[in-house]
Amino acid sequence: MASTAFELKGKRVFVAGHRGMVGSALMRRLAREQADLLTVSRSQIDLRDQAAVNAWFAAKRPQAVFLAAAKVGGIVANNTLRAEFLYDNLAIATNVIQAAHANGCEKLMFFGSSCIYPRLAPQPLREDSMLTGPLEPTNEPYAIAKIAGIKMAEAYRSQYGSDFISVMPTNLYGPGDNYHPEYSHVVAALIRRFHEAKVSGAGNVVVWGTGTPRREFLYVDDLADACIHLMKTYSSPELVNIGTGEEITIAEFALLVAAAIGFRGEIGFDTSRPDGTPRKLLDVSRLGRLGWRAQISLQEGIQLAYRAYLADSRWTARVTACPDKRAQGRSQNTRR
Repeated sequence: MASTAFELKGKRVFVAGHRGMVGSALMRRLAREQADLLTVSRSQIDLRDQAAVNAWFAAKRPQAVFLAAAKVGGIVANNTLRAEFLYDNLAIATNVIQAAHANGCEKLMFFGSSCIYPRLAPQPLREDSMLTGPLEPTNEPYAIAKIAGIKMAEAYRSQYGSDFISVMPTNLYGPGDNYHPEYSHVVAALIRRFHEAKVSGAGNVVVWGTGTPRREFLYVDDLADACIHLMKTYSSPELVNIGTGEEITIAEFALLVAAAIGFRGEIGFDTSRPDGTPRKLLDVSRLGRLGWRAQISLQEGIQLAYRAYLADSRWTARVTACPDKRAQGRSQNTRR
């Protein structure tokens, strides 16, 4: 695996998706790199619009791009909005990668997802497991779009010599997460559910699924730090998993969240809800050899995430039991 120094200081750096959870964390971390940070909101440029993206790149000519923009969501959103997850994410990836190439971008990082790996791939998931078996059906459209983006980055590197790299984050949580009651990921969903139960005095919280699936969780600011490290030091077509290398069952994780929030009631499980992939642990040995390891423990991260949730009035100001336009808009912000 080749490595080469890439200095961010003084570079024009575009964070695509700067208002999403990952993009916001990247912005916080990049503030220490003395780079010229470029952002654009969805109201200004829709990254699904090829002509608009090309025009923006031609005008701004970013030298480095973090392609963190995506339409994302939890298991229900992935399984319900299948066409949107496929189309939107394909369009974003193809438009930004092509525009970066056409306008002289020196380096680009594409963000995949651990759902690109086969549902029953050997654990922990190695980078070379991609495309070796069937995907998890509930998030197949999103996974296919991410695989296409990875392959596009590989193709531009192979054909044009572009320094485009891809990273595979594990399950993320932290400031800027989406706490929508139906479309959120498991960490945000549980933080909201336990908090609302604590405030209302409810004696029981129901967790979706059986509680038996095993998951790995990474605090989003740790992810951002890993990405800056790789952007500056890594240049190779091989994917790089980013995670902690540690896993926990959903039931065990629910107990940690309940304790952090101070909920002392009973925890039940709705087995009519899907579990998703039985186990999803990343092999992070490649990342370790490249000189980076996660720093924030799960217990500390949950505390930090809960504080961020309490400080975000968009979610705590009003309790809603069904999707609304404000929450859907928050989900869409991750495209930027």
